[in-house]
Amino acid sequence: MKFNPKDVLTNPGSPTRISMKARRNPLVLALALSFTLTCMTSCTSEDQTPTEAPTQELISNTLDYTANPASPFDRTALAFSDQGAWFAYGFPTEKKNFGGFSGPYLMTQENGMWCSPVLSQLVLLDSITRQPVDWADFNVQQRSYPSHLEQVFSNAKYEVLQTLFFYSENTALIHTNIRNKSEQTASLIPMWKGSHWGDNLHFNEEYSRIELNSDVSEAQGFVLPFGQIAVDIQLTDSTYQFSLDPFTLEAGKSHQLILSQQFVFPENAAQAENEERSFMALDYEKQLKERIAEKQDELQHLFQQADSSWSTPEYQNLLTKSVLTLQNNWRKPAGELQHEGLFPSYHYKWFHGFWAWDSWKHAAALAHYKPELAKEQVRAMYDFMDEDGFIADCIFRDTTVEQHNFRNTKPPLSAWAVWEIYACDSDVSFVEEMYDLVVRQHNWWYNFRDIEGDSICEYGSTDGTLIAAKWESGMDNAVRFDNSRIIKSRKGAYSLAQESVDLNAYLFAEKNYLASMAKILGLDNDQAMYKRQAQMLQRRIQDQFYDEKSGWFYDTSLNGDTLVEVMGCEGWTALWANAATPEQAARVMKNMLDESKFNTFVPFPTLAADHPAFTPDGGYWRGPNWLDQVYFGIRGLQNYGYTQEANQAINKVLNNCQGLTEKGPSIRENYHPLTGAGLEAENFSWSAGCVALLLMKHK
Repeated sequence: MKFNPKDVLTNPGSPTRISMKARRNPLVLALALSFTLTCMTSCTSEDQTPTEAPTQELISNTLDYTANPASPFDRTALAFSDQGAWFAYGFPTEKKNFGGFSGPYLMTQENGMWCSPVLSQLVLLDSITRQPVDWADFNVQQRSYPSHLEQVFSNAKYEVLQTLFFYSENTALIHTNIRNKSEQTASLIPMWKGSHWGDNLHFNEEYSRIELNSDVSEAQGFVLPFGQIAVDIQLTDSTYQFSLDPFTLEAGKSHQLILSQQFVFPENAAQAENEERSFMALDYEKQLKERIAEKQDELQHLFQQADSSWSTPEYQNLLTKSVLTLQNNWRKPAGELQHEGLFPSYHYKWFHGFWAWDSWKHAAALAHYKPELAKEQVRAMYDFMDEDGFIADCIFRDTTVEQHNFRNTKPPLSAWAVWEIYACDSDVSFVEEMYDLVVRQHNWWYNFRDIEGDSICEYGSTDGTLIAAKWESGMDNAVRFDNSRIIKSRKGAYSLAQESVDLNAYLFAEKNYLASMAKILGLDNDQAMYKRQAQMLQRRIQDQFYDEKSGWFYDTSLNGDTLVEVMGCEGWTALWANAATPEQAARVMKNMLDESKFNTFVPFPTLAADHPAFTPDGGYWRGPNWLDQVYFGIRGLQNYGYTQEANQAINKVLNNCQGLTEKGPSIRENYHPLTGAGLEAENFSWSAGCVALLLMKHK
């Protein structure tokens, strides 16, 4: 019987997301569920109306995975991945590559490469004439889903349905259903063939399976049919071919083939071998149905949290695109990465690692539908915190390809991420696990980035370089740092001669989150201390960084007497953190809504549009819209009751960022504020995560 995954429509219901520890302890549960923070995004809502499971039609072809790579390092196409795998696939549209899926795109070596146009291509030989079925005679229909890829090749005689889904992080399964559409019986010999690109890759044969080995990576690839034994294996260093048992197809009948492709790091070898053994009893249809249901469940849970203003199909499609963007960047532990997490972008050569403040934003979004992965993302960065509390800027699987960056850290947003996770699953044990670590990281800023000892911190670097100090802000080339200089405070610690409003707003928010964590952990003294510190810092932010004349928050000199009068997105972080007075927030809001400054075609660029250094086209942090900063700005407006203004801004952002709500185009690293054109990296995780957060109900 032919299996059609489009027939699978389930409504598994929304999962209960309460920790087992909390369930066992009613007091803990009551405390956990009673406390919220004003700037928190809620994962559930009162009087929530049930949301139907998303249909396959709604969530199909959300991203365009058409891929005809012309070389190993072709970066023109997107690729589909799942389960944290380090490899990904696309759809071929060139008929010479029909019968298989493009790729895979390997992230197991170098900074990502297509190992082949089609690593496993089906060949169907006529048993009598020994001539192959000609794929040039076929038409193709291709559809992608969050759960799998599907393509149907058809001509007058045959219909070949292929589906691909990720069984695990190690294994992708390709199911092929061959149906005889004619009135005559057909006798066929199925074969698989493939080739690879690259001088560093080599085919070998072992135990009737095809191995793909690399000179530059410990990961191994395996191509293996199951249910049958590969015979007549023909192998060179760069090509392979093997046959399977011939079969006869009567008119209207079908025959099925299943092929696995695995890419396995040494630490996962035992797991991959167990998966191979399980293939003997594998029910492919059941496994794919479960994967489809899993994705529908995640999306349904996310759709239920969306604000009613953004619950129509185009915004549900955007939420799906956001989830897929995060999914395609998801990587399981490997090499030096001890926990799973997300790349900023698999698509961009230099982003094959985990970055600190990217990770906090990823975790805050993942918390709403995949909280266990969100926790792992947080843990992944805390693995690289030293005894003083310094967290590396970025970390990588293979340091022979890319080195970890210990020259600087990134802005303190981990407490926000931890609290967002807790708000979504009420797991007190995770807060307990992270609390001391977050405290140590928080204290590091005051021990190593407060050069005057006045409890107002600066960005800086560990190596004394100005460039690394700018990187520490996350806004590498922001105009506010154009005239900065760096000074040494102690051995191994250097600060900018500039106190930054966003850094101290983040630290203010972090004190409030730590107070909240201390409350649910029963640490009354800590709670009182952080509340007291937050009150003091709030007054300093309001007094030192705010300019009454222009109605904006600015960086200042070290002594706080001189403003760095560059009107940038850092100015609204005080609103996101709830650090501004209502009067200050009202003035900031007016500037944000000024069309000559920040209310551009795509609202809230990183630099005011009337600044002489405004560079919207490729300016990086000198004008383009970064959706994380857009998110902070909009949440800031909502925190002070400017709901209508916030919704108008959300509407402009979502509909004016080129391709954002359309099926096909990827979510970009940043956008042009005057045209909406996508800029820099494609398939960018924190943009996707912050889009999802923007669509959530705000309380």
